[in-house]
Formats: sequence, C-alpha cells, structure tokens
Amino acid sequence: MSSIGRREFLATSAMAMGGLATAREAWSGQADDIDALFDRAMVVDALSSDSNWTEEVFAAFRRSGVSAIQTSLANRSLRAALADLAEWQARFDEHPDRLVKALRGADLADAKKQGRLAVILGFQNATMIESDLTNLDTLHGRGARCIQLTYNARNLVGDGCTERTNAGLSDFGVEAVRRMNDLGIVVDLSHCGEQTTRDGIELSTRPPAFTHTMCKAIYDHVRAKSDELLKRLADKGGVVGIVMLGYFIGPTAETSFDDYLTHVDHAVRVAGIDHVGLATDFSVRGIEATATRESWYVPRLTSFKPVYRVRWPPWIPELDPPARFRNIAHGLAKRFYGTADTEKILGGNWSRYFGEIMGG
Repeated sequence: MSSIGRREFLATSAMAMGGLATAREAWSGQADDIDALFDRAMVVDALSSDSNWTEEVFAAFRRSGVSAIQTSLANRSLRAALADLAEWQARFDEHPDRLVKALRGADLADAKKQGRLAVILGFQNATMIESDLTNLDTLHGRGARCIQLTYNARNLVGDGCTERTNAGLSDFGVEAVRRMNDLGIVVDLSHCGEQTTRDGIELSTRPPAFTHTMCKAIYDHVRAKSDELLKRLADKGGVVGIVMLGYFIGPTAETSFDDYLTHVDHAVRVAGIDHVGLATDFSVRGIEATATRESWYVPRLTSFKPVYRVRWPPWIPELDPPARFRNIAHGLAKRFYGTADTEKILGGNWSRYFGEIMGG
C-alpha cells in the first residue's frame, strides 16, 4: 500500500471539508448550549477496552459522560471466551448499581436514565467459535452480542485486513454470518479484509457494522474503509464508528483533532448522518494515563505488520482523556452540526442500531 505524506493528507482533508460546506447550510446550525446537549445525549463508545475495573475506571466513566460501550473480550479459544464472559457476569453481579449487561436495545436507554453504564459484550475476532457453529449459540446464551468476523489475519471465517491474500469469506464464514443473523449478534467488519468486508455486507441479512474504523479517502491506512464500502454499509442500514487512535487518523505525530473531525465529516458525507458514530479503541482513562512506550508501543512492533504504521505517541490530545466525547460535541458544533445531528453522532445512531440487531 502506498503511503501518504502530510501535504497530500492536508490537501485531501481540505477537499473533504470544502465539499461539506454547501450541504451543511441547510442544516440546523450550532447548538445554543453544547454542554447541555451533551449531558442529555445518549453517548455510545462502540469499542472501549478496560480489563481491570478499578475505582479509577468507574470514576473516569462518570467523567466521560458515556452511556454505553461495546467492549472486547478474550477470543483465542472458546474456553478463554467463556472464562471472560463469566468474569464479566461476576462484575455485573458485583456492581448492579453501576453496570448493565446489555442484551437488548432498551437496556441502553434504561442505563442512561438510571445513571449506569450499559455494556455490550463483544469479541474482536471469531476465533473462539473454533470450527463449531453451535459455539455461537453458547456465546450468545452467555451474553455475547457483537463479533468481529476477523482480526488482521486470516481465520476460519475469512481474511483480515493485513492478510497477504484478499479471499473474502470462507464457506464456514458464510454459515457463521447466517447464524449470527439468526441469533441477533452484530456482524462487525472493522478489521476485515476488503473482500471479506464486501462479502459480509452483501451476505448478512441484518445490517452489519464497522464499530471502529476510519475513511480511506482521508488517510490511506490498511485499517480504513473505502467510500464504496462506507456507502454499501450505509445502504444496508449499518453504522460506522470513527476510531480515535492518532496513527489511524493521519500520517504523522502532528495529526490533529481537526483531522479526526474531518474523518467524521467525510463519513457523514458518504454514508449519511444516520450511519456515523464514535469509538475509542482504548481505555476510558486514555493511553497516556495507562501505558508507556515500552508497554504499549514496543510490543506492537512485533504483533502488527509494518503496514499498520504504529507510532508513539498514538493519541490525539483532545481525544485521549475521559472528556474526549464532550470535546467532540464542541468540535461538531464549531463545524455547524445542529443539535439533532450531533446527538445522532454521539450515540443516537448506535443506540438505534444495537436495538435493531439485538431486539427490544
């Protein structure tokens, strides 16, 4: 894959922003009180990763204003997945005043009203279903509601985004998608290869999702999705979450908050305002507060291929701390998003989507 320089990146971003200016004139304009809007909005993080739920984590979620998250569980085997699901069940049982196990769409709205955090249990790979589709029933029965078909590499379901080939879904993968549809499990295509993504959109009878990705037209990264795929997903009724890691958003350490908002703008232009949401892909406390170069960056040099372009630091300052979603609300207001559209992006679209797939 060809790389993109800072100059080309800025030129592409400027064109994307310019193309939206005329269309946005017909929208409702900036909210009068963006903080009040944020406080009443349903705020959904379509991928949040915290494994050690300390008081610091709970406090950070309270500061964040997040109403619901989808989280990432162990996926190396069915046994590991079931152990992680059991650990989460124990956490729900221990903190019924703080956490809600989200099994249906209404659980998200209820958690918001009650001041609790709704948690959608998900997996970033389908490896834990092993070679037996009945394992999907077992996982669903324990609370799993979202499964990413592949991570970066190939598995029994299909090819990931860094796989040398681009073979798409296997026969087993097609059957897995059908069973996930029957059960009401989100078909997540975030890390899938191009053909696997295309197959997943075409063959899923329920709307699939890109829970955490970005726009290839803005930054040509192996994890990004093309305009064609963004449009296909939206036409099927899915939602795309724009991920917040800096090295996914632009080519250099100077990649900015404005660059992130340009990805959001572009996704809205291509997929439509009803099909765009948000996702972090890291701890609610932020990477700067929880990791070091040695603990975060160095291991990724060997676990990810060079095409991933991992760098240190990986964060964008406005998007790293718990206040990231409030910062985005203010950023959207400055770009003339109106109240209704801002609420959709903050979490309204995800809330509607998860309710459609999970039921209730």
